[in-house]
This record gives sequence, structure tokens and C-alpha cells, in this order.
Amino acid sequence: MLEIVTSTPGVFEVLQQLLQDYPTKTVGVGTVLNIKDAKDAVKGGAKFLMSPTMVKGIMDDIEDEFLYIPGVMTPTEILTAYEAGAEIVKVYPVSALGGIKYISALKKPFPHISMVASQGITIDSIGDYIRQGASSVVLSDAIFNKEFMDQRNFDGIFRLSKLAASQAMEALEWKQQSSLTESCHR
Repeated sequence: MLEIVTSTPGVFEVLQQLLQDYPTKTVGVGTVLNIKDAKDAVKGGAKFLMSPTMVKGIMDDIEDEFLYIPGVMTPTEILTAYEAGAEIVKVYPVSALGGIKYISALKKPFPHISMVASQGITIDSIGDYIRQGASSVVLSDAIFNKEFMDQRNFDGIFRLSKLAASQAMEALEWKQQSSLTESCHR
């Protein structure tokens, strides 16, 4: 899954090119802050939209027919987004709020709400976020680190991507095994 942020120059052209080059991949648009960008992203073929906040116009006009992941920070915002129809929420900025411990605390009252942990996630912390209840994580800076981007070191970025995928798979396998063990003990 790949998210292209709206601050990317020519974001909608980049989106269309990626969808043409990789038609089986899930590509979406992030940092969507208004209904116009949301509609342009949907028209451009995005499979999902993500925001750092809950944009009411998107929730009202697009959410029913499209995967929109609104950003939330507090328990009140989580419940408000969920009650407005969000299937999944983006907890942002998670590391500034306590990181892994914050996700763990949020999942206690909201085990039924899928959460994406976003901001400040490192490759080494992926597993902990998933084990503590995050459905997924946003890894922009962890994979597309400034040094590799400046050097156009795409092999380095690819290695970081593979390492991140490996960490996530290990955590998901652990989570699945824990679930099976827990259901056997009931």
C-alpha cells in the first residue's frame, strides 16, 4: 500500500502514472485537507484517502462510497469519526502522544476500531505498534529517509522497505498465533 501526499508536486499526475505502472497495487492520497482534493483523488483512481484530521466534507460526501481514513488524536475524535462512518482511523501524531503506549491505551476502550499509527514510526518499532493493536503504520520518514532520497539511493530505500515488511509480517504472525492461543484457552 502506498500513500502519496497532496504536497507532492503534480500529485494527481503521479497517482495516475503509478496506477498505470502498477495496476495491482493499492495507491491512495494522503494529507487530504479539502473536498476538492478528495474528489480529484477519487477521480484520479486513488483507492483510499487519508487526512491528518477529520474533514467533515469528506466524511459527508465521500465516506459512504470510498475508504476515507480520517486523522484523530483523542478518544473523543476516535469515537466521533467512527460514529460518522469511518471504518479505520489514523492516530496522528502518535509518537508525540506517547507512541506505542498511546496506541495500547486507546485499544482498551476501542478494540473494535481499526487504527493506523502515524508519525515518527521507526522500522524497529513496527512490531510493537502492531502487537499493541495498530492495524498498520505509516512509515514515510523511516523508509524514504532524507539521506537516501538526496543520494537517490533507491537500493537503500528498497532494503528499508523489505526490512519494514519483514518486521510487520513477524508481528502479524505473532498476533495471529496469540489470537489462536487465546481462543483455545476459552
